[in-house]
Amino acid sequence: MVSKLFIKQTYPFQIYDSNINKTISFREVDFDRDVKLLHSWMNENHVVPYWKLDLSLTDYGIHLRNFLNDEHQTLLIGEIDGVPISYWESYWVKGDIIENYYEFNEYDQGVHLLIGDKDYLGKGLIYPLLMTILSQKFQVSLTEKVIAEPDVRNEKMIHVFKKCGFTPIKEVELPDKTGLLMFCERSTFERRWTDWQ
Repeated sequence: MVSKLFIKQTYPFQIYDSNINKTISFREVDFDRDVKLLHSWMNENHVVPYWKLDLSLTDYGIHLRNFLNDEHQTLLIGEIDGVPISYWESYWVKGDIIENYYEFNEYDQGVHLLIGDKDYLGKGLIYPLLMTILSQKFQVSLTEKVIAEPDVRNEKMIHVFKKCGFTPIKEVELPDKTGLLMFCERSTFERRWTDWQ
């Protein structure tokens, strides 16, 4: 079996998306650089109902450090033309609570995401951002599936996942929400990616 230590995706990375005429980039979260920004995003009205991390800066800082120390996931900032607008949790299903909800493959990956800056909501940017991160995830040749489990109430996010090639599988009762388990198979994504290019 190939160790995940040898197949970890490399960040930062960026691409120029000619569909939107903007540069999309992802970099790893840096605690000192990003904690205040992420804390402000977690307290935005459009984020609070789904993430429930509207904590004090001190308490959110503790949460963020714990997540940064969790080796089964990589925390990312998504940027458009160098401006940070989104937060991503890119993770391996193995080692995550979601592994208990379906028969997973060793190299299945998952993603959580939010647009933090409210000025970028409704601009059509979440689709190219998600397509780009999926293209990076499928660079791991052993990964045949990427999963998501958005809150069942989050109809806008579910729509975006479907647009990117995710298929709803079932509702799952997670500790912090009722999620909709969704799968994006490599073959489906590759067709969407080709059409997007």
